Order: sequence, then structure tokens, then C-alpha cells
Amino acid sequence: MLEALARFRASGGRFILVTGRELEDLAKVAPELTSFDFVVAENGAVLYRPGGGQTQSMASRPSDNFIAHLKQRGVQPLSVGQSIVATIRPHAAVIAQTIAEMELDLEIVLNRSALMVLPRGVNKGTGLALALQEMHLPAESVIGVGDAENDASFLSLCGTSVAVANAIPAIKEAADWTTDQDSGAGVVEIINRVLAGDPYATLFLKSRP
Repeated sequence: MLEALARFRASGGRFILVTGRELEDLAKVAPELTSFDFVVAENGAVLYRPGGGQTQSMASRPSDNFIAHLKQRGVQPLSVGQSIVATIRPHAAVIAQTIAEMELDLEIVLNRSALMVLPRGVNKGTGLALALQEMHLPAESVIGVGDAENDASFLSLCGTSVAVANAIPAIKEAADWTTDQDSGAGVVEIINRVLAGDPYATLFLKSRP
């Protein structure tokens, strides 16, 4: 896929990577972050500029009290980022109860078997909107690529929405079209299509958390 990214950038295209991963974790699995103009991490809570290395938090940190309650209630695995709290879907009921009991302005976001907790109103769509604002690009010029529940918020903003072949049914139903290939191969398929003449100058690339 890196070769396809390089070809697209050489043609004048631009990339934004949007992911539910924490930046530190992302750097381990995707060291080529300089291929992107912007990275929106933690499901919209963190904006990273690979060119200059600046990181901007766009949401508050989870409270130590909330994290302590989750640990006491056996929520494991449990990962805490700058704003995101991440675990697995079977803990959804316990986390929802904890949020309600503590009267916190948080919401649960699902991503297949994964579960994320974020401040209410923070999502991939809000992160993408900020990145596009800084890049002076209209959302209508963006091709959004997604595969899971947490992608719906940004796909609805994009001029063209695409589901990769292994996306969940709801994302395929909402998307403008679906690739023939899964995951990264699907992204390469889109790049090839754009370079072959589709009238878009920006490809918005989604990484699977």
C-alpha cells in the first residue's frame, strides 16, 4: 500500500489518516505516518501533524476516578489515551452503568469487537472537520473510506463515501459504493481508480484500529 500512497502523493493528492488508535500505538504498527498530511487519532480526540510533529488534544482527559471505577469492576483489557478509554465490547453494560451512576458526559462508541469511551460529541467526523479546516479543503472534495460503526460519523461528511469489501453491512448500505477488495487492498483499489481519472483531488484514508 505504501507504493500506492507514494504514487498518489506524487500526483498532488493529499491524505488524512483517521483512526481509533492512540498515537503511540499507531506509531508502532504504522511507522510511515509522514505519508499523511494529518492524522486524526483516538477516534477524533487527537490531531497530529506528522510534518511538524505537533499534537493537539481536542477533548478532555478521562478522570482518574472513572478509570478507577472501571478497574474495580473488572474492565480488562483497559487502555487510556489522552482522551480515549478503550476496551472490548462485552464490557458495554458495565461501562454504561458506570457512566450513568457517575453522571459523566461521556458516550460509548463501538468498532466491531472494540469499545471506546469518549467525551460526548467527539468522533471521527469532528476530527476530520478540523483537519479539513486547517487544510482549507471542502468536505465535498473528500473520498471517505470506512469499514465499521465508528466510521459513520465521518463518512456522512464526505463528498464520496466508500466501504471496503469487508465492511460491516450498515457501512456498506450507507456508502456510495463498495470496493472489490478488503481493507488496505481496497484502499489501493480506490487510489488506482482516482489516478485513472476520477475527479477528486483528495483521498481520505481510514486505518482499521
